Amino acid sequence: MTSSSGKSPDKAPSKIADKGGRYHHGDLRRALVEAALELVKEHGPAGITLRESARRAGVTHAAPYRHFADKEALLAAVAEEGFVRLRRETEQAMEGVSPEDLLEVIGVVYVRFARRNPSQFRVMFGAEMGDKRRYPSLTQADQSVFDLLCEAIRRSQAAGVVASGNPARLGMVQWSMLHGVAALVVDGQMERAGVRDEHLDDFARRVARTGVAGLRHWPHTR
Repeated sequence: MTSSSGKSPDKAPSKIADKGGRYHHGDLRRALVEAALELVKEHGPAGITLRESARRAGVTHAAPYRHFADKEALLAAVAEEGFVRLRRETEQAMEGVSPEDLLEVIGVVYVRFARRNPSQFRVMFGAEMGDKRRYPSLTQADQSVFDLLCEAIRRSQAAGVVASGNPARLGMVQWSMLHGVAALVVDGQMERAGVRDEHLDDFARRVARTGVAGLRHWPHTR
């Protein structure tokens, strides 16, 4: 998320053998991203290679270059898939929620996503990704998640829940707190502090609520 998408429920890509016994996919790009996701879960971002992703997808080692120039481009696709999914889960959680509870709900969803997808979360926000601006669709997916937070801020402002001011700046304040919790979860620090996994939703809710209380009295910002 900057101040500015699990696997799809669709059927797995079909594999069709050519005369040489090799396979190609009906959706090669998606198959490679899913293979890379598995590698991230097993070995972290450093464990991704185009060759191993191709092997797991059942295609030749040269096939990935039809979609990805290098490892970083494949990492960008993994990160983009994460942001797309995070936005979808956030949108679903926001449906029918009152302005008073919106920021709290978003906080729970964000921390829960990090807890369930720690390796992918590291790709989405880690240094291995390099300059996201090189990948417009990734940048757009990233921005779209933050846009939801800004929308929640505006709705909260209209209801008098938080102070008036620049929604993006207020959103950065709220996100900074939530991202700190998410990062601690991903690094295993919350458990060391005695916050068990089953209590993380409640912890995230309390942190989000604390942020909202602060935003209620935040000085006007442009």
